[in-house]
Amino acid sequence: MAKLLFVLLLVAAVPAMAAPQPLEDAAEIPLEIYQADERYEAPAVLLWVPQERGVLEAERRVAEQLARAGMETWLADLFAAHFEPPSRSVLERLPPDDVANLIEYAHLETGKPVFLLASDRGAVPALRGARAWQEANPERAGVLGGIVLMHPILYVETPDPGVEPEILPIVRATNLPVFLIQPELSPWRWRLNETVPALREGGSDVFVLFVDGVRDRFFYRPDGEGHEHQQARKLPWMVGQGLRLLAAVDQDAGPRAAAPVPEQRTVARAGPEERTLKPYRGDPTPPPLVLPRLEGGEMDLADYQGQVVLLNFWASWCPPCVHEMPSMQRLQDTLAEEPFTILAANMAEDEATVRTFLDEKVDVDFPIVMDEKGAALQAWNVFAFPTTFVIDKAGRIRYALFGAIDWDQPAVVEQLRALANE
Repeated sequence: MAKLLFVLLLVAAVPAMAAPQPLEDAAEIPLEIYQADERYEAPAVLLWVPQERGVLEAERRVAEQLARAGMETWLADLFAAHFEPPSRSVLERLPPDDVANLIEYAHLETGKPVFLLASDRGAVPALRGARAWQEANPERAGVLGGIVLMHPILYVETPDPGVEPEILPIVRATNLPVFLIQPELSPWRWRLNETVPALREGGSDVFVLFVDGVRDRFFYRPDGEGHEHQQARKLPWMVGQGLRLLAAVDQDAGPRAAAPVPEQRTVARAGPEERTLKPYRGDPTPPPLVLPRLEGGEMDLADYQGQVVLLNFWASWCPPCVHEMPSMQRLQDTLAEEPFTILAANMAEDEATVRTFLDEKVDVDFPIVMDEKGAALQAWNVFAFPTTFVIDKAGRIRYALFGAIDWDQPAVVEQLRALANE
């Protein structure tokens, strides 16, 4: 059993927006240190940077498992250090020197190289902290070995449909070996063709491990299913594989220099916005869409000229999708006398999975079409599930929305009825 210690690391007690102070100043970062099983000689320290929900019990369980497998693991509560509650807004303002100072402290205390571990939006302070350490230590090699990122979110924000997404500048400024653990059932897997090259721009060596049949946050989801629990038990092995790959990267050429940080163009939303159909801000000409129907035959969006089409990208593993589908059926029933139809494009699931879902979870009679290879969602630049586009009778995209809503609410019904009567 791993031994659990609580350590207080002295750093600067400054507001989240202020510049961090040197390590010797008096503030407290609570550290939970899970020492490696005494049967092993841990070759490195794994420093786990929190995500926006703070330090979770599920993460503590994984840290214990990592320690039992021979990986000394440190969990850092950066929110408590600034007397702030865990949240996305606080996470984005955490001083990079918090992580940089922890890297230095872990190395000085143990004499071992340090690897970072982060998930979700915790990838951002981890990458920023790694770069801050590199800037402060341009001549030192063999201290910071790399970073393991579990289902990272590397974009400024989820863009509204039709808005060009922006990768966070720190991604292109990262010059480290990086190991990505990417769940299969995730909209972010379809963005690897953008995020992996962006990481490599700064000089990073990038490795990717796909985890079959699981969603983002699979190791701590409250609605986790059997296969996700099985894969969660394998997470220490996945991390261990990543560390072995990262440690094997040839760094004999000397220390890795911090890459320059590009300018960020997009200003992230200040807070959550009300979800509703909004005017589409992109090119109103829809990409071609020809997909097989679940019930046989082929669907071509071009054949729906003269009708208003509500095109919904969804997946059976997406709880908001499941929530909104009954209201979509009620909307279809309400507008049955109008030139209106719903097309539901399933993302990259097989026919048997979709049929089982429709038999057991929801009862709908609008057409289901199959985007088994994810080509349509990439062509339509879908970033989140569900995402919906409304195409008018002339074949132009007029409205769009990411996220779920109740489609039979009166304002939405009248908005679509007016479009059908144009």
